[in-house]
Amino acid sequence: MLNMKIGFDTDKYLEEQTRNIKERVGRFEKLYLEFGGKLCNDMHAARVLPGYRPSAKMELLKKLGEIDLIYCVSAKDLARSRVRRDFGLTYDNQTLKDIGDITNFGLKLNSVVVTRYAGEAAVTAFISRLKNFGIAVFAHTEIPGYPQDLDKVLNGYNQQPYIETKQNIVVMTGPGGGSGKMATCLCQVFKERQLGKKTGYAKFETFPIWNLPLNHPINVAYEASTADMKDTNEIDPFHEKAYGVKAVNYNRDIENFKILIKILEKVSGEAIPFGYQSPTDMGVNVAATGIIDDIICSDASKQEIIRRYFRYAREKIEGVETAETINQINKIMEKAGLTPEDRKVVAPARQAAEDAKNNKGFQGVFCGAAIQLPNDQVITGKNSAFLHAESAAILNAVKTISNISDTLDLISPEIIHSVTEMKTTILKKQACSLDVEEMLIALAISSQVNPIAKVALNKLEEIRGCEMHITHLPKHGDEAGLMRLGLNVTSDAKLSLLKHFQ
Repeated sequence: MLNMKIGFDTDKYLEEQTRNIKERVGRFEKLYLEFGGKLCNDMHAARVLPGYRPSAKMELLKKLGEIDLIYCVSAKDLARSRVRRDFGLTYDNQTLKDIGDITNFGLKLNSVVVTRYAGEAAVTAFISRLKNFGIAVFAHTEIPGYPQDLDKVLNGYNQQPYIETKQNIVVMTGPGGGSGKMATCLCQVFKERQLGKKTGYAKFETFPIWNLPLNHPINVAYEASTADMKDTNEIDPFHEKAYGVKAVNYNRDIENFKILIKILEKVSGEAIPFGYQSPTDMGVNVAATGIIDDIICSDASKQEIIRRYFRYAREKIEGVETAETINQINKIMEKAGLTPEDRKVVAPARQAAEDAKNNKGFQGVFCGAAIQLPNDQVITGKNSAFLHAESAAILNAVKTISNISDTLDLISPEIIHSVTEMKTTILKKQACSLDVEEMLIALAISSQVNPIAKVALNKLEEIRGCEMHITHLPKHGDEAGLMRLGLNVTSDAKLSLLKHFQ
């Protein structure tokens, strides 16, 4: 991607992070390492730390050498078809995608643990599906009284199946928060301590970054990313008391530490389990070592906060988010001193929608889109009888990157006419303009006979990671195409029910 501003050195970070984890492993015969966040394709980290490779966690695991990798997914999330917004996948399909990514990256999966399982029919079917792929699956039931009732917790650990592992590093990952990674780690540690093995536990969380200021934009961006869970960053009082050092952690880890440390005492049989005196002690995060330009990372994090604002607002309109979450993200925006218009593509997209009203012969909802190129130039598009606003903006962007005159057609009128005629006469659609997926196919066809279109097609990769704003709720063909192109899209989420389903 051209002229990308870099604020983070992934290679430097990986070197330091690998050393830090190996040092922690050296304290034990075996270390269970709870991996928070997205293991594969961590786009949040890539957005707030420009230069961070989305595959960095996978690269880290390969640097650690031979490991056992266990994947946890909650039966409750599977049963309610929880969706992971990164790829628009439900947790069953996200699990399968992650397993595929893990395998394709050259890592070996030990097993999948379905946590909080209560015999749900859909979950049972999914377990069978995993087994048909040759994957070892373990089912952990929910422990009554967890985590407050220690006797029930330990009895529950005894009842869960034991997972055989061979390596001295066991990584526990999953599709998202609440997947049961920690409980599975502690269950394994408890069983192995009973067998006389000096097994330990540690936690890998990229955010919040413990040795950055409490209200650093990177840490505030983490709050924004978890506004739906009401996570807030706080100074770890246990760490400050033990070491006289201010460290940033998040509220749930701090609130649960007293309970967790009692569990750890029982699990480990130690007065100061694993030598941990604070939630921060449990972590092995050294992400701050990779920051090489704080201004670039801070600016990127502020933009992520605004992106989250638009995402939650959209989800509220779609009926999947609450007013409490909107209140939370509004507080975060205010704390960061940001407004929606601080996102550079917002105002131009809205202006493009106004300009669409001047399209002669076009009737419908007027929509606008804007893309910010890596050199900060903003390119707009508006909808018409032939193209959705997103499609127009993308074509205009690749024209600009390729130095192609705006007067030249990348897609021949004959191809557009053929597609629109098929949509109206055969598919019986009222709206016949091309969405992003249709536009990309039409551009690929045009590239076979039009050398200029071929140049533009080859430049599409250069808009990957660019910022984009649209004034409306995207249709399926637009959203799928934008996701595949890797654009960071926000939306005003204005919806015309009639036009949306045409």
